[in-house]
Amino acid sequence: MTPYQHLWRNGSPCTLPSGKAVCVGKNYADHIREMNSKAARQPVLFFKPRSALCSTQDTLEISHLSHLGELHHELEIALLIGTTLNRHSSELLNGVVGIGLGIDLTLRDVQAELKQEGLPWERAKAFDNSCVLSPFLQVEDGWQPDNLELTLWVNEVQRQHSNSQLMLTPIADLLHEIVQVVTLEPGDVVLTGTPAGVGPLRAGDNLRGALNQDILFDKLRIE
Repeated sequence: MTPYQHLWRNGSPCTLPSGKAVCVGKNYADHIREMNSKAARQPVLFFKPRSALCSTQDTLEISHLSHLGELHHELEIALLIGTTLNRHSSELLNGVVGIGLGIDLTLRDVQAELKQEGLPWERAKAFDNSCVLSPFLQVEDGWQPDNLELTLWVNEVQRQHSNSQLMLTPIADLLHEIVQVVTLEPGDVVLTGTPAGVGPLRAGDNLRGALNQDILFDKLRIE
């Protein structure tokens, strides 16, 4: 697999470095229900390192993970950060230079065991190539994230479909919550939570993802 680099929707490389991914859990009520979980009192944050980032333009190899149980897809709206954002920053949305799709890969059986023991999730969430990113659509200052539709098909069958309007914590508020905890730097990515429909991936699967009916990746092959 080639080293990861952020890409724009037209296929051109983005000059921003690849950074960390800040991820948000429990941000759609339907996903909370399907996981038999409970809503949190504040956004649930976890992190994926730079080595977790990979591209939907490449084949996703998962065979080496098969002994760890089911590997689930979690489609999310992804935000590409272009400027440093921290707790002193204002106009946080203007620090976002691109929007795309991300797949938060989750070793579900491993996560369940860790949860049962009250342990952190890194083994289930932060492994290499666990953050699959589409090319990004460029946005300008003043953009609004209030009506973003995301859809995932696996083998041409729709698995996930939702809208940012259904987020429990909207994107602007998520950014505010995140920068109270950690500084966002140019090249970082924020994954904003997954809706219902998560499920296992198998070798031979092909994935397609759309943001507002714009196909951002097609024929992402799982091997």
